[in-house]
Amino acid sequence: MRPRIPLRKRLLVRLLVATVLIALCSVGATAWLAVQTTTRAIREEQGQDLADDMRILAQLSGYAATHPDWKGVAPTVRALSKKMGRRIALTTSDRTLIADSAAHGTSLPPRAAASVDPLHTDTYTEPGAQLSGLDPRVVGPYRLTAKERVRLAGLAKERQACFKQNGIDTTITMTPSGRPVLTDADGNNANGNVPEPCADGKLNAPTVTESKALKSLLVSARPCLERGGVTFKVPYFGVDVFDKSLGSRYTTGAYNKLGDSADIRKAEACTDSARRAQLDPYVAPVAELFLGGGDTTAPRFDVSPANKAKVVGAAAAVLALTVLLTAVVATRLVRPLRALTEAAQQPPELHVRVPVRTRDETGILAEAFNDLADRRERMEAQRKAMVSDIAHELRSPLTNIRGWLEVTRDGFVEPDPALLGSLHEEAMVLQRVIDDLQDLAAADAGTLRLHREPVRVEDLFDQVAAAYRVTADTAGVVLLTKADRTLWLDADPVRMRQVLGNLVSNALRHTPADGTVTLTAWREGDRAVLTVTDTGTGIAPEALPHVFERFWRADQSRSRRTGGSGLGLSIVRDLAAAHSGTVEAASTPGSGSTFTLKFPDSPTPEGS
Repeated sequence: MRPRIPLRKRLLVRLLVATVLIALCSVGATAWLAVQTTTRAIREEQGQDLADDMRILAQLSGYAATHPDWKGVAPTVRALSKKMGRRIALTTSDRTLIADSAAHGTSLPPRAAASVDPLHTDTYTEPGAQLSGLDPRVVGPYRLTAKERVRLAGLAKERQACFKQNGIDTTITMTPSGRPVLTDADGNNANGNVPEPCADGKLNAPTVTESKALKSLLVSARPCLERGGVTFKVPYFGVDVFDKSLGSRYTTGAYNKLGDSADIRKAEACTDSARRAQLDPYVAPVAELFLGGGDTTAPRFDVSPANKAKVVGAAAAVLALTVLLTAVVATRLVRPLRALTEAAQQPPELHVRVPVRTRDETGILAEAFNDLADRRERMEAQRKAMVSDIAHELRSPLTNIRGWLEVTRDGFVEPDPALLGSLHEEAMVLQRVIDDLQDLAAADAGTLRLHREPVRVEDLFDQVAAAYRVTADTAGVVLLTKADRTLWLDADPVRMRQVLGNLVSNALRHTPADGTVTLTAWREGDRAVLTVTDTGTGIAPEALPHVFERFWRADQSRSRRTGGSGLGLSIVRDLAAAHSGTVEAASTPGSGSTFTLKFPDSPTPEGS
């Protein structure tokens, strides 16, 4: 059995790969051209639309961050819609309408553009982006009173002056809670590296409002901290509203294990959860934002001459690549086929082979062609040998008959009974050879007729043993039979006796005196197994594969009278095949041979 062609070697796969490559090039070129030929106006409008969407979301998030509900949002929605030229609608999570700039009854877009949730989405820190975290505009109980703002503003100016005396220029930035923060030239928190004369600790100390809110935050966070195994070494309150992360924005104490990242993460998580719960009453509920298109029409774009040239050039390049790949693949496919055609057109007697250079379908085809040439050469040699063997088998008896007839005609020998018996024996040899050849010809042509009927194997063995009993007794060989009485075959009894007779005849011919030839039969599954075993000289291992070839003899020195015509085992093989059976030979030189026949088992006929 030939090994399967590797997937990567198959011609179909190669053609598919080439096709996919061409398709990818085409799609890639088309996509590139689509991007390149899109006008700047469309790109700018798309960018403007996205920026407008983010501005709408940021403004509505700011409203939610500073109002406990959405009751007064309708004017803001209408003003934004008029300014942006977009339809704006707000609904609750279950699609209950809160406010809509469109006329009453207008259906909503199929999907919401965003969720307005300042407790979890920050649209303030980085304009044009949605960050995960708390919107800094959600200040709730941390909003400073007017008096606290004035006091902190004064402290900020004093610290700014101190920084300036130390060579550091800063700017005062006001946070949503009303707390001033000093920033450097890059916009970063200038309190990260405070000069020692300026480090009075007043500006960043929590105010009364913040301390009250922080105490409440600490009370809310403590159960979560205790469940997480986080304890405090020295409880204190600190605030750094410039930092946008909750973990350091409101610090609730010094951890028991300073620098323990696991405890820090637990504390930050607890603080974060408690902080959102603390601010929730001051923030409007989560809302879904729906945005519709405006009245403006997107500008059309034209293909410029330069872009037209790009389109034509890309199409020509794809076409050239297609032609090149197709030519390469076609050439590799056609070359071995041409070699096969040229070899097939050579004279038959040359038995030309083709080189096998690949392992794909064409390589397998070349191997099959070479195998066919080998078989044809062997068959031609066998045909010539068979003609020679037939001529030899017929020549010898015909020469004997002719010689005796000529000397009898010339009067040198009297036609007595002994002479006539010898001539009759030679004629019988010719008849046997012709009959065997006729059987083989019928088997080869598929015209061998079988008259099937139920046959008991035991009866078949008895008939064959009776036919060869005299021959066995004359040779001094014991002929034994042993068969299962319930074993039946659906077979031609005449042909089956011919099969077993040929095997028994060969066994008797090669078994010396005092030897044994045994016929045995038994059932093996759904098969009937018949064996003919002798205790003769056996067959050499190198000769065993040839025993069923025509005109082959184990001992080439034996004549046709002592060694047979050389067709008996060939007839056995063909008749077994005609009965849907098989025949095998096994032998040990000096110990004998065993020929095994296997046929389909047949059920016992009714009444037998």
